[in-house]
Amino acid sequence: MKAFVAKIFDINKKPNFITVLWFLVPFIALLIEAQKEAVFINNYLIFKNVFWHSLHQEHLFQLYPDQYFDKNHYGPLFAVLIAPFAILPNYLGLLLWGMINVSLLFYAVGKLPVSFWGKNIILLIALIETLTSIQNLQFNPMLCSWIILTYVAIKNNQLSLAALLIVAGTFIKLYGVVGLPFIFFTKDYKKLLGYLILWAIILFCLPMFISSPEFVYQSYIDWFHVLVEKNSENINSYMNSGMQNISVIGFVKRTTGFYNLASFYFIIPGGILMLLPLYRFSKWGNSRFQLTYLAQLLIGLVIFSTSAESPTYVIAVVGFGIWYVLHAPKPAFYLYLLLILVLVLTVFSPTDLFPEVFQAIVVKFALKALPCFLAWLFISYNLLFNSFDNNSLPHEKA
Repeated sequence: MKAFVAKIFDINKKPNFITVLWFLVPFIALLIEAQKEAVFINNYLIFKNVFWHSLHQEHLFQLYPDQYFDKNHYGPLFAVLIAPFAILPNYLGLLLWGMINVSLLFYAVGKLPVSFWGKNIILLIALIETLTSIQNLQFNPMLCSWIILTYVAIKNNQLSLAALLIVAGTFIKLYGVVGLPFIFFTKDYKKLLGYLILWAIILFCLPMFISSPEFVYQSYIDWFHVLVEKNSENINSYMNSGMQNISVIGFVKRTTGFYNLASFYFIIPGGILMLLPLYRFSKWGNSRFQLTYLAQLLIGLVIFSTSAESPTYVIAVVGFGIWYVLHAPKPAFYLYLLLILVLVLTVFSPTDLFPEVFQAIVVKFALKALPCFLAWLFISYNLLFNSFDNNSLPHEKA
């Protein structure tokens, strides 16, 4: 028994307490959510009705106050993804939906070319943020896993799979488009482009099998309009609860009071800094460079998005975790400080462990974004100026 306990608490052994926590904590949280009234599972009700509205060819982006509050903001392809869960009773569907999200992210992290110890550190750093997303029954953990697996698939020359994940993520939540820069990490970029076109055609047409071509075409047009409307609401979120636009954009506006600053003043420089590292052609095949770039994309995707909410930050925190373990086991002192900031302001600030008075301050000024932004700046500097002479990674097969 003593030996078994010692094994469980050894971070280098399989299985260990991190694996147990990773699946057990979200499972218990989902069981609790399944017992709650409809208002507490609103996101899941929106999700499942994307399928039913597609099936009945009803507008995907209108308000349906008799079914749920708020609107759907996911693309028509989401109807196909959510279909297996939508046909189940709510308590069972949301439980399976949540656990699939948790399992896919666990699987994706397990496929990263870092040591088993490093994978566990990433999972441990991201655990609470994953729980926050799962309690809100969000799609973000799955999307994060798709972005990671896009990189892994390209690394392993599984170009059809990589293209599928990029197109699926883009057609559902647009965020999947950040997988496109990974095209520079393969010499078979023409083949990858071909697969992207093929999967774009297939996935565009796929929802038509449960609706109609006219409905799907019109739904994509409607999706564009609702996203423009949503972006406008997010930009003006400082006027209400402040739970939207938890980004660098929101942080600067709320702390300075310059609420009329246009988003492109942030998005354009951010986009340039995420593309600039690609000019370092000689580093494209360097594994440390690739993983650092993956971390930058995962964090930048969130902190420069006006749609960023608290549950979205699972993507950014996983990105931070990837960057952190690249500097293990003895990271620089500033990395320890950044880790503490990420855990305090980003991870724990929305939880009951954080005093309400401090929660209010964090929300008011969008401080959840600050540690990830600081990390992103360090990562961007490293990508542009680090020599990356050491290409080796402590690698273990999952």
